[in-house]
Amino acid sequence: MTGVKVLPQAGPPGAESRPMVHAEQVHKSFGSIEVLKGIDLQVRAGEVCCLLGPSGSGKSTFLRCINHLEKINAGWIRVDGELIGYRERGGKLHEMREKEVAAQRRSIGMVFQRFNLFPHMTALDNVAEAPTLVRREKKSAARERAAALLERVGLGDKLGNYPGQLSGGQQQRVAIARALAMKPKLMLFDEPTSALDPELVGEVLDVMKDLARDGMTMIVVTHEIGFAREVGDSLVFMDGGVVVEQGNPREVIADPKHDRTKAFLAKVL
Repeated sequence: MTGVKVLPQAGPPGAESRPMVHAEQVHKSFGSIEVLKGIDLQVRAGEVCCLLGPSGSGKSTFLRCINHLEKINAGWIRVDGELIGYRERGGKLHEMREKEVAAQRRSIGMVFQRFNLFPHMTALDNVAEAPTLVRREKKSAARERAAALLERVGLGDKLGNYPGQLSGGQQQRVAIARALAMKPKLMLFDEPTSALDPELVGEVLDVMKDLARDGMTMIVVTHEIGFAREVGDSLVFMDGGVVVEQGNPREVIADPKHDRTKAFLAKVL
């Protein structure tokens, strides 16, 4: 939907208690196909929320709605209290210009299934590029921070390597460092290990675990049940565009209440 839509009467909580991510009755359709059918979700600052569910359940679409890569048809999403993609005037929501949305996205890091690195740039340049161009940081400062971030993700010896010289797991770690270079308050991960060979999955999950220990707010679409159980603070199981079940990951995985959740976990555990 573009233009104006009505803002629900019940506003978000105050700043002292508001969640980092607050989605209410989010709907999204592609033509006649309704992919999201009223998603409600709250994620607190410093929390790791894992989204599980079968392919086609709407997980990745919802993730893309959080930073307005997909425009929602109804409902609203706030990140740190700020409406995403819309401005409120007179109790109604008016869609922002693309330039304004791009400014909002600067504080929301996203890591995709595919790494999307610039093949003609070194690892260091891939990480330093956005802070230099978008945040207008001095090139020397951006490159210094990029080197520190690559060191953090275990690639301090690969600064001068091009993507084609790196393994899939290494490329994904560069992609994580690149997202962190924008100093995000929220990180979104869309199945970050699904394109990797099994032996490379662990090195990416280790970086994500380190981020969780440091208190980064994360929403992770994943099929890595072990990661969800070990690192997640909350687990949301989606199917058919709705939230079927949610709760503490260890409790949901060990004792799911809904038959659809039980059937899904029986196949993946």
